[in-house]
Amino acid sequence: MTAARQAVIAVALSLLAAVGLAALPASSGEAAPGAGFALALAVTLGLAGWGVQRVAALDTPRWTATLSAALFGLWVLYFWQVGVTAFGVPRVLLPSPAAILQSLIAHAPTLGRDFVQTVLKAVVTGWLLGSALGFAVAVAIDKLPFLQRGLLPVASLTSTIPLVAVAPIMVMWFGFEWPSKAAVVVLMTFFPMLVATLAGLQAAGKLERELMHSYAASYTRTLLDLRLPCAVPFIVSALKVNATLALIGAIVAEFFGSPTVGLGFRISTEASRMNMALVWGAIVVAAVTGSVAYALLVQLERRWAFWHPSVRSR
Repeated sequence: MTAARQAVIAVALSLLAAVGLAALPASSGEAAPGAGFALALAVTLGLAGWGVQRVAALDTPRWTATLSAALFGLWVLYFWQVGVTAFGVPRVLLPSPAAILQSLIAHAPTLGRDFVQTVLKAVVTGWLLGSALGFAVAVAIDKLPFLQRGLLPVASLTSTIPLVAVAPIMVMWFGFEWPSKAAVVVLMTFFPMLVATLAGLQAAGKLERELMHSYAASYTRTLLDLRLPCAVPFIVSALKVNATLALIGAIVAEFFGSPTVGLGFRISTEASRMNMALVWGAIVVAAVTGSVAYALLVQLERRWAFWHPSVRSR
């Protein structure tokens, strides 16, 4: 039996088990879960794991990771829904995926405004400015080595300042609107890009640099033709790290003062009202945004650094 046929059979059996489990009265909260429900749940869990394992073992590297990840995510949502409903978990502790989806749909305009305020204004602006500033300072340090002894230790301090300490200060300096959150993001994304760019500029081989020197290439020509191309994988990796840091930094900064809009403001306000479905809805928006940003940067890395061994091996 081929691997593809085994995967189809495993997924089909797991889906049948899922349908059977969902048909039980306990799955809809109409009855207390008993031994029969526990047995059906265990069988469905086992078949679901087998199905994901069979899909992950397929000989199609391009699609295997995506299919297995999507299947695993769907199973997590399914068991989350069944478990919360069957065991009567209070919505304050953990709302069901159906309740979260309903809240997302009902509050879509509100979450859309929060997305614009937090992501499109604070995160994107701070991420671009912080990454660009870190890159520029790294090139300056590489060009002028004496700056490495004076500027680099000072720059490293930016990574040690607690976010909960700097966010209120930025709010006092730049106000309650998005520029104060963008300033926090700049502070968080500056040092990772600085360190990554410096490491990337040093990644060029000694023989290649000596060859450029034998051609009487200037620093700028060597930087553009040799050292920056070698640094591209490091720079893109820093961009991916900074994308996550920027989103976290902007959301947390909104806890310390913001107008009546923003994902961080929504999470803080609705949590105090015990409206956990909307809190989880805002978390879903942030998580999807971070995942999409990471996926786009991975595609950018494959386009810009296709020659690098770490990219070719994927």
